[in-house]
Amino acid sequence: MIPPAGAADFLSVQGWGGAVLIPVAGDASFRRYFRAVQGGRNAILMDAPPPHEDPRPFIAVAQWLAERGFAAPAIHGVDLDQGLVLIEDFGDQRMRETLDAEPARTRQLYETAIDILVRLRGHAPSDVPPYDKAVLLREANLLTEWYCPAVGIAPDTAGYTAAWDAVFDVAVEGPQVTVLRDYHAENLMLIDMNGSEALGLLDFQDALAGHPAYDLVSLLQDARRDVAPDLEAEMLARYRDITGADERFDAAYHVLGAQRNAKIIGIFTRLWRRDGKTRYPTLCPRVWGYLEHDLAHPALAPVKAWFDINIPAERRGDPMALSA
Repeated sequence: MIPPAGAADFLSVQGWGGAVLIPVAGDASFRRYFRAVQGGRNAILMDAPPPHEDPRPFIAVAQWLAERGFAAPAIHGVDLDQGLVLIEDFGDQRMRETLDAEPARTRQLYETAIDILVRLRGHAPSDVPPYDKAVLLREANLLTEWYCPAVGIAPDTAGYTAAWDAVFDVAVEGPQVTVLRDYHAENLMLIDMNGSEALGLLDFQDALAGHPAYDLVSLLQDARRDVAPDLEAEMLARYRDITGADERFDAAYHVLGAQRNAKIIGIFTRLWRRDGKTRYPTLCPRVWGYLEHDLAHPALAPVKAWFDINIPAERRGDPMALSA
């Protein structure tokens, strides 16, 4: 990970001249991250190179969240022409590794994460695009566009579209919230906030205005770690008890769960086939498990019928292994 050519000059302008840049683990995008270390202070340099990346949505949502008391990184400096952003360093203590090391904290940390979503529900959405049926369908189509060809299946795409169209109404109705879209244990950081432990938010640059159940799915059907079914049920009950969510909300949760998991299977397949990232297809069996759980809900009957006909059980799994 070689720092971008303009990093040194950018850091100098921001008052961080001479800072040492240390690569930080990134995500599945073109974005790269470096820890800037200068004396006794740290910051994170985000390299979001145009035209592949645009940091403006991240900046806007970060500021919107911070203004409402959520723990989003402060923005220290920006150069949009180079796609460089200097942001607050939340450290390395992710919720994911904390749970692995201290399983006794599982309920407490998930309750904290649920309560953040309850608070988000209390705010009108930020100025972001809508998470409407067209976006939901475009994302769900990633499964037929990438996974199906990878495992040798020629699917009924018209039937797929019709099945999703029959179930999406419940997923777009009602009050909208700012949907962070990648709200899970690897994007939640344990930080100090005003002397107390809090969960810091990351990776929200793709936020949209949509149904509040979506981020619950991101958290409780985590593609990168197993979430026990009893924990999922307990946290859903906590959210319902606080917010008064009803059966329509439960239906939306499973519809959005199925949609998100179908999307993720397609994305993880694409990351392997197009980008050569072989870690991601190995996560697909877990995601298939979540997807099948969601498809069992009565609200998904048309979509379940399509999957039963088009993708038999033995073709559901790691696309890299199934294509061998």
